[in-house]
Parts: sequence; structure tokens; C-alpha cells
Amino acid sequence: MMKRFFASALLKMLGWKITGEIPPEIRKCVVMMAPHTSNIDFFYGWLGYRSKGYFSYFIIKKEAFNRFTGPVLKAMGGIPIDRSRSSNLVHQLTEEFHRRDEFILNITPEGTRKLNLHWKKGYYFIASNAGVPVILGFLDYKNKVGGFGPMFYPSGDYKADYELIRDFYKDKTARHPEFFGLSED
Repeated sequence: MMKRFFASALLKMLGWKITGEIPPEIRKCVVMMAPHTSNIDFFYGWLGYRSKGYFSYFIIKKEAFNRFTGPVLKAMGGIPIDRSRSSNLVHQLTEEFHRRDEFILNITPEGTRKLNLHWKKGYYFIASNAGVPVILGFLDYKNKVGGFGPMFYPSGDYKADYELIRDFYKDKTARHPEFFGLSED
């Protein structure tokens, strides 16, 4: 309760508002978070989750985990990934969904803070394979609003589902707008 109050108070002091909810009946989901153009996105996103009383997990490159940052990142929900080799991450995370009773997984489909017009689709396949919904999470720096938007279950037709995604994110402003672009595929 104290963490929730502290996160809400800090966001308010910083001028941010968090909108939307993860429906209470949803105990497992993939939250697709965009835009992601700055390290500070993580800070605002993490505070946003805490202010709503949610605990989420996130994937992060294993290089970020050292003896100092590793325990902190793990306590915050960090799951280290080795990007240097193929590790069948979609399968591993799908299995995590099957093992757990509650699991909110936050994924940034851009996969980088640089401009990427070819978003990774792992979030979609993880949700589809696990039978869980995708919730569109966002940070809009222009309006200092973040939160949770529409939810959908992957239909299997990525192009059709992507139209909902594109429509939702088209008016969101990144911290560094020059590094944010909607996927072209």
C-alpha cells in the first residue's frame, strides 16, 4: 500500500497522470508498451504500474545485470535475456505463463530506444501461444499521460490486429519523437 501511495505521489509531483486499468479478472496478460525511446521510460512505466497496484515483469538484456544492479532489477521484475544467441524466448515466456497463476509481462515491441520501423512480434506470439490478452500500454510525453489502453486477444491475423495497434499509438508522443515510428510490417 505504501509503495502504491509513494508511486502515485511521485508521479503527481512530476506532473504525470496514469489512466486506464488492467481489468480485474485478467490475471495474466502481455502489456505491449510504446513508445520506448529513452531509459527514463522505464522509470515512468514502473511508477505507473506501482501506482495502480500492479506488479509486472519485463525482459531486459543480461548485460544490465551485474552484482549491483542484478538484485535490484530482479526485485523490480526483471528477466535477463541473452540477445547474442537464439534462446527461443517466445517458448520460454509462453511456458512461464503456463506455470504461473498471475503474470503481467511488459514488452517493448520496438526492442530498442532507437528508431525501429520493424517492431518485434514476439509479444504477439507469446500472447497467442499462452492464450492471454495483449493490453496496449503507453507513455505520451506531450500530455504527460501514461497507462493502459485497449485489450485484445490475438486473432491469428497479425495484419488485422496490427491496425488496432497502429490506430492506438499514432497520436502518442515519445520523449524523443525522432526515434519513434510505427512498424511498417
